[in-house]
Amino acid sequence: MVDLSQYLPILLFLGVALVLSSAFVFLPMLVSRLTGTHNPTPEKLTEYECGFPAFEDSRSQFDVRFYLVAILFIVFDLEAAFLYPWAVSVFKLGWVAWFSMMIFIFELALGLAYAWKKGALDWE
Repeated sequence: MVDLSQYLPILLFLGVALVLSSAFVFLPMLVSRLTGTHNPTPEKLTEYECGFPAFEDSRSQFDVRFYLVAILFIVFDLEAAFLYPWAVSVFKLGWVAWFSMMIFIFELALGLAYAWKKGALDWE
């Protein structure tokens, strides 16, 4: 039979985390209601991210170029993520690691040149 008392610290930790996260979410709302600072006005409820009201349906489709630029950003961001650990340990790994990374960078540069030639980076 399994001794469930071993799980007590985990359950206590989850309980404390749930209580604290709920307090951080609901306590400021409760305090604002009690102190009278909760006063939604039309100015407070306006759009604040872009500065003007939305003029189209929010479910409209994005242009495919937006997704291409996002994918290219992720690819080159991952290149930087792979490049840093390699740069730290390149002298320990030797010439094979150096040539492997040069091939990797060449392939990424080739992909960037192809995307540039096809106009994936041009934004109209």
